[in-house]
Amino acid sequence: MSLEQLNAYCTSKLSELSEKGAQKGIEKVITRIFTSDWIRQGRLPDAEEDKSFGPRYFLAGDENAYLLMNSNSYLGLSMHPQVIAAEEKAAKEFGTGPGAVRFISGTYAPHVELENRLAAFHQRESAMIYSAAYATVMGVLPPLIDDNTLVISDQLNHNSIINAIRLCRPAQKAIYKHLDMAELERILRISTSNNSKGNKLQIKRILVITDGIFSMRGDHAPLNKIVDLCRKYEHHFADGIITIADDSHGVGAFGATGRGVEEYTHSKVDILIATLGKALGVNGGYVTASKPVIDYLRETSPFYIYSNPITPSEARAATKSLDILESSEGRERLKKLRTLTKRFEIGLAELGFETIPGDHPVTPLLVRDTQKTAQLTRHLHNNKVLATGLNYPVVPQGEEEIRFQINVNHTVRDIDYTLAVLDNFNIAHYG
Repeated sequence: MSLEQLNAYCTSKLSELSEKGAQKGIEKVITRIFTSDWIRQGRLPDAEEDKSFGPRYFLAGDENAYLLMNSNSYLGLSMHPQVIAAEEKAAKEFGTGPGAVRFISGTYAPHVELENRLAAFHQRESAMIYSAAYATVMGVLPPLIDDNTLVISDQLNHNSIINAIRLCRPAQKAIYKHLDMAELERILRISTSNNSKGNKLQIKRILVITDGIFSMRGDHAPLNKIVDLCRKYEHHFADGIITIADDSHGVGAFGATGRGVEEYTHSKVDILIATLGKALGVNGGYVTASKPVIDYLRETSPFYIYSNPITPSEARAATKSLDILESSEGRERLKKLRTLTKRFEIGLAELGFETIPGDHPVTPLLVRDTQKTAQLTRHLHNNKVLATGLNYPVVPQGEEEIRFQINVNHTVRDIDYTLAVLDNFNIAHYG
């Protein structure tokens, strides 16, 4: 009987989501992928191949071939033959799963090798991997927050950051308007003043946390300005001001060598969180910082202690992705990614669509209307383009959008085809 009541409750809530236009609906199931020879060979297309189409995806119950314009695999490494071979080889050596959490018997040589590589890649003392980037955020914040901590967060931070702060229940929390450095400084200044007045609640530590790349918009945090502001006020607090960035969409896709927003803004936060599951094309999340911080998190972070890590074979695949990223091939892939992104961004502007200019391959088409967003998403699907329509509450009301994500397995013809489909929508609806 109780399950019947729960069924009724869930059905009611689903109806509410549907009425609000916030229900995500049935997930599309990819059944197979058609790839070109140049992808199977692990290279970029030559001039003639760039005039043809890139990979096409097939969905359950649908014989049509679709262009995928909503993948986070920015560098196309999930299909790279060297990455695939590295994972296959490690699976044969170590099996398909770790078999236990890290401190029991689940730590393998590929895990340690990958952590060392990630620390070196980001020029830090140490790193540790988690099962996912979301788990990393949820696992890193709670051990660093106590009842004398103020947490300051950007208004548009990812859901993982929002939920991690809720889980932590800090002494105080504050939210500054998106990218508004004047408001961030105002919060820091007020906190300094309150401490100096000898208030009963003394803040000893401040955590300032932000996304690196904001995944719905493709814009980036001014990490250099954030770090400078925190250094300006940190001496007023016994445990200082700790800067944390989750640059899951930035690492591997942003910056001259793919080191993300830190590289792009010539800055360095205290604690950097990122993912292996986007530009690096594999699975898992990680955090990198000083050795004492990482050693402490290994002893206190529940999402690390009580969850299995990624598989040893995934760790080897991610290490191979880092090898490629740090090579001349990686630089060529980054160059192509920027070229395709700029072509698409310019094309949107020429068609009269609103976007947010930037160098990151997340390219939003701002629709600012729920019904029109749904219409445009259907139009794209009907023309064999898979893109993500984002409505409230995923994005604020008035900022509804179609989020396009460029990757290096796209061709020039793919970009131009998508722009032509969008142009046809304009003609059909506005003449």
